[in-house]
Amino acid sequence: MTKKRFVESQIYRILQENESGVPISTLIKKYGISQATVYNWRSKYGGMNISEIRRINELEEENDRLKRMFADLSLENLVLKGKLEKEK
Repeated sequence: MTKKRFVESQIYRILQENESGVPISTLIKKYGISQATVYNWRSKYGGMNISEIRRINELEEENDRLKRMFADLSLENLVLKGKLEKEK
């Protein structure tokens, strides 16, 4: 997973600045982000508070961990099935 440049609190603060009337062009220059990033953050985190944003990120991390665990177990299962087939 790639390292993110901004943590939840920074994203929340940037979105709050935008909601308070700071133009997106100013935010882009100030934080060195693209316009698409601001729009993506706004569509993903708009209207949330910081605790909700943290909870979503925790759930996404847990989901990634569970997906990796499932993939590992599926691979082990295939290997074991292959060994059983060879023994017969």
